[in-house]
Amino acid sequence: MKVAIVGATGLVGGTMLRVLEERNFPVTELIPVATERSLGKEVSFHGKNWKVVTAATAISMKPDVALFSAGGSTSLEWAPKFAEAGITVIDNSSAWRMDPEKCLIVPEINADILTANDKIIANPNCSTIQMVMALHPLHLRYGIARIVVSTYQSVSGTGKKAIDQLMNERKGVKGEMAYRYTIDLNILPQIDVFLDNGYTKEEMKMVYETRKILRDDSIRITSTTVRVPVKGGHSESVNVEFKNDFELAEIRNLLATMPGVVVVDDPSQQHYPMPIDAEGKDDVFVGRIRRDESQPNTLNLWIVADNLRKGAATNAIQIAEYLMQKGMLG
Repeated sequence: MKVAIVGATGLVGGTMLRVLEERNFPVTELIPVATERSLGKEVSFHGKNWKVVTAATAISMKPDVALFSAGGSTSLEWAPKFAEAGITVIDNSSAWRMDPEKCLIVPEINADILTANDKIIANPNCSTIQMVMALHPLHLRYGIARIVVSTYQSVSGTGKKAIDQLMNERKGVKGEMAYRYTIDLNILPQIDVFLDNGYTKEEMKMVYETRKILRDDSIRITSTTVRVPVKGGHSESVNVEFKNDFELAEIRNLLATMPGVVVVDDPSQQHYPMPIDAEGKDDVFVGRIRRDESQPNTLNLWIVADNLRKGAATNAIQIAEYLMQKGMLG
C-alpha cells in the first residue's frame, strides 16, 4: 500500500512513521510530504530513506491513503485535491472536524459510520479523543447529561518549538518562544485563541467534537484547557453527570472492558495514571474513579494519554487500518 504522510518532518508526522512501523501497516511505498524548505531532506522508515516531496508531487504518485498532520491551512488547501484524485485523506488538523459532511472518527467508538465515499476523514482533537474513549461505554450504559472537564496538556501538543522552549528554560538558556509567557515552573490557562464567549478555541473543540463523536447533541459540556510544563502526555480531570445512577464496580468493569482503555486505580497503593507512564503508549489510562459526593448520579475520573499517539498518530492509523480491513482503500 502506498502511504503519503503530509507533514512528515513534524512531531506528529514522525510519530506516525513510528506507529506505522510498530503496527506493521503494509507500506510498500512511503511518500513523505513537507514544505518546499524541507525538499531534499530524507525520512527514515523500515531501514530505508525516502525523499521528501511536495504535495503536488505526492498526488501524482497516487498513494492509497494520505495521513495529514501539517496544520489547518494546508489541509484546507490540499486535502480536497488529494480527495479529487481518489486518495483517501485522514486529517489530523481541526479543518474538517465540524464539517457536517465529514466523519469525525475514533475507531473504537464510531468507525461504523465510514463508507468508501468518505475521502476526507477527520481525526479529533487529542484531548477529545482520550476523554471520549473513557466516556463512550459509560454513556451507552447510563446516558451522559453533563461533562465538566479541566485539562493539563503537555507542551508537545504545541510542537517541537514548545518542547525546545520548556527545555531551554529548564537549562537557563535563552531561545525561541512558542508561548508568550514562561512555561517552566508555570501554568498557562490558555490553549489556542480566545473566542467572543471567553472560552478558547481548544475548549470549544472539546464541546462540539464530543457531541459529534458520541452522537448526542443534548450533552451539556464545559471545558477549561490548560498548558502545563510536561514534555509529553495530556491529563484530564473529568466530572460527568449521568441521567441514571451507577455502581462504581460496574463503572470500573465497563472501563476495563473498553478496547484501548486501561484502568489504573488503587488509591491504597497510590496507583493512578500519570503522563510520564503514558508517554509512548497507545492506551488511554483512567484512575481516581470516585463518586461525586456533592450531587447525585455524578462521577469523577482522571484520564491520561499520550497526545502524539492515541491523541493523534495512532488514532489516524487505526482509521486507515479499519478502512483497509473493510476493503475501502486502494
